[in-house]
Amino acid sequence: MKKPQLQLAGALGHEAADKRIDILRRIGEAGSISEAARAAGVSYKAGWQAIDTLSNLAGVALVERVVGGAGGGGARLSDAGQELLRAADELAQARAQVLARLARRAGEGDHLPKASALAALGLRTSMRNQLPCTIVRLRAQGQAVRVQLELAGGMRLVSRITRESAQLLALHPGQQVLALCKATAVKVSAGDMPTEAGNWLQGRATRVSRAAGGGEVALELAGGLQLVGFCGADSGLKVGRPALAFIDESAVVIAVTG
Repeated sequence: MKKPQLQLAGALGHEAADKRIDILRRIGEAGSISEAARAAGVSYKAGWQAIDTLSNLAGVALVERVVGGAGGGGARLSDAGQELLRAADELAQARAQVLARLARRAGEGDHLPKASALAALGLRTSMRNQLPCTIVRLRAQGQAVRVQLELAGGMRLVSRITRESAQLLALHPGQQVLALCKATAVKVSAGDMPTEAGNWLQGRATRVSRAAGGGEVALELAGGLQLVGFCGADSGLKVGRPALAFIDESAVVIAVTG
């Protein structure tokens, strides 16, 4: 059987904005996943989730169990895990140098995008809706966390994620993030803003499908943000007219790009 190869691009191709690399590094230092998770400020479950996800992206096992010993066993980094940390360090140094240059250039002219915005351009996903926003509040509800977000223009959006995800992303009020959702998760209709709670975003239709059974609709939201969704048959939507979009909380994914 062919030995799997370490996929550095897979494991490090995404911005290392969460704590996965940090937890991996702490496992190497402490020899224990529970101690590494505790030191990183996340739960034991979140620590395992971080390593499982990172190993999947890397294509090889990054952590090996150590059986026996005075402490009853522990964990250590595999050769691939150590190599991944070395690559992460080199990538972090190179990225810091590039962002420093971008920050200097951005300070020379208001027409240049911020370094944080340029960093977000590296995010590749099938989700067509990617909305820059700021975290206003986090509220735990059982095993989930409701993250209240503010978009440009002052509109509010809520994302419901797991506690582990909130911990691994180190989310906090005031943090700038991206809210992602599939176009198919956005239901667009005509009408006024409803009184019931929910992720309702009001905008103006800029493109409406002519399909008889309904189709794709593009909206312009306050602050110039663009949103794509789908409407049902006989929606009555017309270009240039007000439109209302609804997104379920669980369909909103949070991405950290800094």
